[in-house]
Amino acid sequence: MLYLSLYLTAERGAGVALAGLVVGTYGIGGIFGTLTGGVLTDRWGRRPTLLWSHLACSAVLVAIAFSTALPVIAGLCLLLGLTQAMPGPAFVAAITDVVPAGSRLRAFNLQFWAFNLGTAGASLLAGVLARWSYLGLFLLDAASTLITTVIIAWKVPETLGRVAPAKGGSPGLRTVFADRIFLAFVGLTILQALLNVQTNTIVPLAMHDDGLGPGDYGLVTALGGALIVVGQLFVPGIIDGRRKDRVLALSMVVMAGGFAMLVAADSLAVYLTAATVWTVGGMLAAPPNAAINSELAPPLLRGRYQAVFFLSFPAASFVAPALGGAGLEFFGSWHWLVVGAVGLLGAGLHLVAGPARERRVAAMTVHSDGSSLPTRF
Repeated sequence: MLYLSLYLTAERGAGVALAGLVVGTYGIGGIFGTLTGGVLTDRWGRRPTLLWSHLACSAVLVAIAFSTALPVIAGLCLLLGLTQAMPGPAFVAAITDVVPAGSRLRAFNLQFWAFNLGTAGASLLAGVLARWSYLGLFLLDAASTLITTVIIAWKVPETLGRVAPAKGGSPGLRTVFADRIFLAFVGLTILQALLNVQTNTIVPLAMHDDGLGPGDYGLVTALGGALIVVGQLFVPGIIDGRRKDRVLALSMVVMAGGFAMLVAADSLAVYLTAATVWTVGGMLAAPPNAAINSELAPPLLRGRYQAVFFLSFPAASFVAPALGGAGLEFFGSWHWLVVGAVGLLGAGLHLVAGPARERRVAAMTVHSDGSSLPTRF
C-alpha cells in the first residue's frame, strides 16, 4: 500500500486525482472489513478471524500483481481493504483479553513499536523492489502475509473463552453506536487518521511533483519507522500519569506542525525534517488511543468496539486520498495548511471531550460475569 499510488501513476497511467480515487476504494473495503472482523471476533473467535482474513489477503495480493485494468485494480483494492481490516479488532481484543488493565498502555505501545519495526524494514525493501519490479513487490507482500498466517496457526491461541458469556445473550453493534462518548472519541480518531494517511497516499505524490523518486520516499518512510523503533519504548515513561486528553491534544498539535512544514518543501531534507516532527506526534498518540479504546469497551463487546474504533482508519483511507489527491492537484502546497488546520481542530476537541471520557471510565460498572455495559452521560 505504501507504493500503490506511485504504481498507479507510473505503471498504469492514472492521473493524480484518479489514483487517489482508486486508492480510496481500499478505505471503502476497510469499512466493511472492520465491521465484519469485529462481529466475527466476538462470535466466531479471535483466532479463526485472524487466520482466514490473512489467507484471503494473500490471494487478493496475488490477483493485484497480475491485474492491469484500472477498474479491476480498484475492485481488488476494495477487497484488499476488506481483508486487511478484518484482523485489527481481533488483534486488539486478544491483547485486551490477556493483559491486565494496568499494563495495557505498555502492551499497546509495544504492539505499535513492533508494527513500525516491520514498517521501517518494509519501506526500505519496497523502495528497492519498486525500482526492480512492482510485480515482485506484490508477490512478496502476498508471501509475507501467507507466512503470517502460518505463524498465527502455529502460535496464537484462542482467547475468546476468557470472557464469560452474557446471561440472555450478547448485546450487538446497536449498543456500540448508542454510546455517544465512545463515538465522539472515534470521531476525533478519524481526524488524527486523516493526518496519518497523508504519509502513504499524498506525501509520495507531493514528493514526485518535487522531482523526488520512490527511493527518496522510502527514506522518508523508513526514517519515521526508525524513530519509532528507537524511541517508542520510552514513550510510556514520558506520558505515564498524564491525562490522556492532554497527551492526545499535544500529539495533534505536533503532527499539524509537521505537515504544515510541507508548504515550503522543495528538497528531501525538508521532507525528512517534517517526517521527524509528525512521527514524534504520532508516537505520543498511539498508547493513549489504544488504552482509551480498551477502557471504554465492555468485555462482551470488545470485538465490536474495536471494529467501530478501527472504522476511523478505513474511513480516513477513503477521504484522505480522494480529497487530498484533488487538493494537491488543484491547490498545490497550500493543501498542507489545510491538513495542519485539521490537526489543530482535533487538538482543541480532545481537550473538550476528555473530561467526559474520564468520568465514563471511572463510572464503568464491571460485573462478575463480564457483562458490563457503558453508562450514558
